[in-house]
Amino acid sequence: MPADTPLPSFAAIVVAAGKGLRVGGETPKQFREFRGKPLIRHSVETLLEAGASPLVVVVAEDAQSFAEHALAGLPNITYTQGDITRQGSVLGGLEALASSSPERVLIHDAARPDLPIEVVRRLVEALENHPGAIPTLPVVDSLAVASDNDTMAGKAEREALRRVQTPQAFRFAEILAAHRDWQGAPNAGDDAQVLMASNGSVALVQGDERLKKITFAEDLMDQTTLPALPAFRVGQGYDVHKLAEGEELWLCGIKLDHTHGLAGHSDADVALHSITDAVLGGIGDGDIGTHFPPSDPQWKGARSAQFLEHAVKLAREAGYVIGNIDLTIICEAPKIGPHRPAMRAEVARITGLQEDAISIKATTTEKLGFTGRGEGIAAQAIVSLQRG
Repeated sequence: MPADTPLPSFAAIVVAAGKGLRVGGETPKQFREFRGKPLIRHSVETLLEAGASPLVVVVAEDAQSFAEHALAGLPNITYTQGDITRQGSVLGGLEALASSSPERVLIHDAARPDLPIEVVRRLVEALENHPGAIPTLPVVDSLAVASDNDTMAGKAEREALRRVQTPQAFRFAEILAAHRDWQGAPNAGDDAQVLMASNGSVALVQGDERLKKITFAEDLMDQTTLPALPAFRVGQGYDVHKLAEGEELWLCGIKLDHTHGLAGHSDADVALHSITDAVLGGIGDGDIGTHFPPSDPQWKGARSAQFLEHAVKLAREAGYVIGNIDLTIICEAPKIGPHRPAMRAEVARITGLQEDAISIKATTTEKLGFTGRGEGIAAQAIVSLQRG
């Protein structure tokens, strides 16, 4: 299946009911900050981007508020209470999906934040021929079998062994039945073992070293994948759109009442366009026209919020989070001041920043030039990026 072909529909379960005690602190590790956002949010965003719907997050009884805060603003998420064992938690997640009867389900551990979409694709495709599929990696070190007194009792043949990762993919009906029938140890090692106990075959697909599990406190501060990146970068953006009758006026994601609106292929939000270009400039990844060309009809009338969301996502993938945004809107009318609080709130929502990291200013050109004549609106933005 080509990489740009949409995946078949699938649901997802993210298991986040553990205590995460080995990282220390009172907040479970899955809700702690990791590279600019809560640990759990990384993989949940990737699963949603890949098409997971619905998506169930399994949480401990007293942790739903942590999860809701960590995943605020994301669509198609429901929560269900976990069990004292992982197998019980997964069964709870499967039961929560039973009414929707998906054909396929991916089950993922929240402690594995860096989830390549290519792995998701390989897993879902493997379900065409198997009721289950798991991502694995080869064992590269020699293995020893230990005796009770910590001496070497023998060796294991590494060629026949694999390191197992998540997410693990299953045909929903088979994995639900397998979990309902599970009679093994109270805490099954993983869901593939549960399926195999019901005589289901499990395909092994190529995993990825990026799917590292966060276990200890130092893992939360791990920057090993970003060794050569500078600590800070800066980007700047500038955009102009013409004012025209019969158009809507969108600025900073807010629709304003005005006699004229901004003309453009999308909603022509010059403010969000300039911020988007600043973010892309900061990571050296082209401009808004590179990613959303005006010649492409799918972007006609599109809301510019999705352009900025995309730029922020690319920045995160490049290893950066936004430090602050300084935006200046240049126009004679409308007056920006009354709308500034709503604009800051919306830009904060789109970017995931606190409002005090966002400055929105307005100025005129003293009746000079096209903005002074009321022919258009311009905006310029400066964005700081820091290694996340």
